Amino acid sequence: MAKLTPFTMPKWGIEMAEGTIADWMVAENAPFERGAVLTLVETDKITNEIEADKDGRFVRILAEAGQTYPVGALLAVLSDGGEASAAEIDAVIAAFRPSESGFGPDGDDASGPAPAAPAVEPEKPAAPPVPEGLAISPAALAEAQRLGVDLATVTGTGRGRRIFAQDVHQAARPEAKPQLVGVFAATPDSPVLSTPVARRLGALHGLDLATIKGSGARGKVRRDDVLAIVQQAAPTPAPASAAPAPVAAAPAPRPASGNVDVMPMSSMRRTIARRLTEAKQQIPHFYVRRRVRADRLLALRASLGPDKPSVNDFIVKACALALMEIPAVNVQVHGNDIHRFGSADVAVAVATDKGLVTPIVFGADDLSVAAIGAVMKGLAQRARSGKLKPEEFTGGSFSLSNLGGFGVEQFDAIINPPQGAILAVGTARPEPIDDDGAIRIVPVLHLSLSCDHRAIDGADGGRFMAALANLIEQPHLL
Repeated sequence: MAKLTPFTMPKWGIEMAEGTIADWMVAENAPFERGAVLTLVETDKITNEIEADKDGRFVRILAEAGQTYPVGALLAVLSDGGEASAAEIDAVIAAFRPSESGFGPDGDDASGPAPAAPAVEPEKPAAPPVPEGLAISPAALAEAQRLGVDLATVTGTGRGRRIFAQDVHQAARPEAKPQLVGVFAATPDSPVLSTPVARRLGALHGLDLATIKGSGARGKVRRDDVLAIVQQAAPTPAPASAAPAPVAAAPAPRPASGNVDVMPMSSMRRTIARRLTEAKQQIPHFYVRRRVRADRLLALRASLGPDKPSVNDFIVKACALALMEIPAVNVQVHGNDIHRFGSADVAVAVATDKGLVTPIVFGADDLSVAAIGAVMKGLAQRARSGKLKPEEFTGGSFSLSNLGGFGVEQFDAIINPPQGAILAVGTARPEPIDDDGAIRIVPVLHLSLSCDHRAIDGADGGRFMAALANLIEQPHLL
């Protein structure tokens, strides 16, 4: 009798709620070996490969490529290689409950323990007794007992380090966690304009993207362009003798589009849209704006030679020191709780092909400007190639968005929850200033601080901007 196992949408990071099946890399009923790439899953930040942790085959694939599914959703049914009847597969599907994954839609586990599917989960030893005073949800306790997890080794992610089922799962399956192996030659420097998924699929199938006509904006090669070439090259399957499959319902007709290029939102773009809409609707924003002379900072930077840090690196350092001086701005907001941080973990907005990513410079207050520049260079490269690790863009106590490189003079940014504030920086342009009674024309930066008024008062925002201006105008302090 075959051992059947549900294959579910994994969870990378606390904030991940859904993922998109970019492509299935093995067909239904095709055997695979341990280490084979089973599928590509696109999240709002990265595209990851899910590898097989043992030999087997998919006896039924339920999820469609290109579709998005919540964390914990049943994607397919795995077999250890043995034969299974349709009734046995149907039984596994019928017995599956999303709560088996331990990841509810809100990251909680209030649904309680789910019934175990027959002949699916291997036997696990009983968990040791629960330590006295340990904060743990009932579902997490049930999962720990089912999986034989030592709770002393589990770190809770809930309030007051309360342990949820997802924490138990991550502790129980360290080898089963997908590995961000990046086995295919990334081509971030390729002259061909293409999406990360297209580059990855092109490398998988040995295709030269330069020979593919892209259907995206400015000829960008997209996932569907590569898959069309792959499907053309694939042998045509023999016609099935069985009765024809039921015809799927035709999609709703689209209105005449003329020259409009209609493209569905990527998973990342949908997440950005959802998060920023929630932020703008639910967070009471207020803005503190200030002009800051930047001539001394630009002169200091110019004196550092060809390998000098960027202006943004100086501003990251200035923000970090200002946050240490005004800790009321260095916060996250979680419901009715305000989390104040002892270090400045500054998230910096980086534009990528898929959208905006905010990798974090952790402990920026303890780093030199040159060190911040080196850290940011690596983070930006990995962000643009889709290789950031979840822990590199999760968290942060403050955000910085700089559009000065695009000639933007000033703008206001939307707060990146759960952070309490974000600084928007424009380009330095010549403007007159009062310099000890003399009128001088010097480069001036326009800064705008967006604050969450639930946690930060106007006076705190004003003090932060004063501290920041003092540091930028006296760059020898950085």
